[in-house]
Amino acid sequence: MQIILLEKVVNLGQLGDVVKVRDGYARNYLIPQGKARRATQAAVAEFEARRAELERIQAEKLAAAQAEGEKLAGRQFSLTEKSGVDGRLFGSVTNANIADALHQAGFASVQKSMVRIPEGHIKTIGEHPVQVALHTDVLVDITINVIGDHA
Repeated sequence: MQIILLEKVVNLGQLGDVVKVRDGYARNYLIPQGKARRATQAAVAEFEARRAELERIQAEKLAAAQAEGEKLAGRQFSLTEKSGVDGRLFGSVTNANIADALHQAGFASVQKSMVRIPEGHIKTIGEHPVQVALHTDVLVDITINVIGDHA
C-alpha cells in the first residue's frame, strides 16, 4: 500500500515521504496512530496544502521532547524489588515498571513503549543503563538502580 507520512517514522521515512508498506502495517498501525494516510491524489494535494502546518507541529513536538530530555538525561532512579540473598530478583524489572517509576518522578509523558532496556528485562540488583526514546530523534540515557529487598 502506498502511504504518505504525516510525521517521521523510524526505519521508514521523513515527513512527506510517499512510501510503500505492507497493508497490515498501514491499516493497523500507521493510519490509526495518525502517522500516515493513503497516498491518493487528493491526500497528496491536501498534504502539500498543510505541509507548513505539519512541519511546525513536528518542530514543536521535537522541541518539547528535547526539553524533557535535558531534564531526564543522566538521572538515576531507584526501584526496590524482592530478591534472594544471591542478588537475583524474584521476577524482573520491565519497561512498564521503569515507566511507572518515571511517572512517579514527574515525567508523565513517558510511556512503557518509550523505555528500551538493552539486555532485556532486569533480573539482578545493581545499576543498569536504560534508554528512553522521547521522540524519534531524542534518545536519553538514564540509570536504574535496583535495590534488593531480602524479605
